[in-house]
Amino acid sequence: MKYAGMPQGMWLLYKNSFKKNMVSVLGFDEKTAKRVTEKALPKYREIIAKLPEFEKADRFKMNAVNCAVFIAFLTFMKPKPTVEKLTEYYAKSMMTKPTVLFCKLGGKSKFSQKDIDGMKATAKLNAADRNPYSWNMEFIPYPDGSGYEARFSKCGICTMMQEYGLFEYTPAMCHLDYDMTEAGGTSEFIREYTLASGGPYCDCGYKKKSN
Repeated sequence: MKYAGMPQGMWLLYKNSFKKNMVSVLGFDEKTAKRVTEKALPKYREIIAKLPEFEKADRFKMNAVNCAVFIAFLTFMKPKPTVEKLTEYYAKSMMTKPTVLFCKLGGKSKFSQKDIDGMKATAKLNAADRNPYSWNMEFIPYPDGSGYEARFSKCGICTMMQEYGLFEYTPAMCHLDYDMTEAGGTSEFIREYTLASGGPYCDCGYKKKSN
């Protein structure tokens, strides 16, 4: 994958929040946070360069890029924080004002016909069959019409975290689904399993909020 374009934009968008929250959430000093950030950029470029180009119809490219940011910073954190602290760190680093706005815009179209058609197309694509850093998903509408579940059998984030020896910290990223859904404002997020925690699949359920 080329660094220029979306990956470069995502680095510029999030690098400062990842650096700031190393201090405010994880308790590192300013000097350490600055040093980690400086080391993280070339690592991030290296990770991006190793990723294949995603298919045009693959909606999960951004997920892989966000994981690359997390890996780049986490690689140089010593000692490694706990999963619990990293869960808070990742959420606060990712949920910047632009991200919240993105979630709110997405929330407005949640459960629309366009949204449903997009989920069905993603399920049909099975991109992870050709790209191990992508996802395979099954689309499961709720029988009562109250929403739907996206059920993942393959996860690009799990693949990346395993590859860089950081798989035990993957659950810190999984929890962001709750934060993004809450920011969207139109659905409740429901989950029972994740692949990262040893589950048979990752279930991402979206239930319509009552007005």
